Amino acid sequence: MSEPKAASGVQSVERAFELLEVIARAGGEAALSELAVDTPLPLPTIHRLLRTLVGIGYVRQLANRRYSLGPRLIRLGEVANRQLGALATPVLKNLVNTLGESANIAVLDGDMVTYIAQAQSPQSMRMITEVGRRSTLHGTGVGKAILSVLDDDRVRRLVDQAGMAVYTPNTITTVSRLFADLEQIRRRGYAIDEEEQELGVRCFAMAVPGAPTPMAISISGPVTRVTEDFAERAIPELRSAALQLSNSLAVRVD
Repeated sequence: MSEPKAASGVQSVERAFELLEVIARAGGEAALSELAVDTPLPLPTIHRLLRTLVGIGYVRQLANRRYSLGPRLIRLGEVANRQLGALATPVLKNLVNTLGESANIAVLDGDMVTYIAQAQSPQSMRMITEVGRRSTLHGTGVGKAILSVLDDDRVRRLVDQAGMAVYTPNTITTVSRLFADLEQIRRRGYAIDEEEQELGVRCFAMAVPGAPTPMAISISGPVTRVTEDFAERAIPELRSAALQLSNSLAVRVD
């Protein structure tokens, strides 16, 4: 009698996490009808799981009867980000030692990116991004690298939610230009922030393949040093670092 109960328990956990993932992909909140469309689960099962998740604080029911991610997930996310940052730090330090410029890891966080780890360049003039800082997807190298691995409908939804703030004269400000840039990123395999976030700063970024949550790794510095010659050295190193991080994450998941 214990075997069926164990299997049922595992299946319930999988289904609960599936609902959380669907809500996250929808931007953090979704209606019951939307969840029913986006999962193969029967409506009574969805309702039962949501009631349980609401009861323990991992989901909230809003006044308009939509469901959103709950406050208890914040603590889990913060701890997970710290652990991921600790895992990524040796990879970033190796990039800095090889290339001499600052390296970052960022993850998709709602409709923005959050920087979770950095290794700073030893140069006196360097790019410094505070760990924990959130920034837009369209205006950063890491953000565009992440968008490039998402489907177009999700890209459009995220950009609609966040808007397209202008940081410099080089910032992409239209969806059509963004999609044109994403097409280039998908073709060549990496993103370029061409003084779009900050004048005088250039960044190369690459999505981490197979990551459990969309994430990207980047190398950035002053345009006077981060040149085409630098790119020829940096892109292979960035690709190697992304694969190393991907393999490390796969080991941890297994």
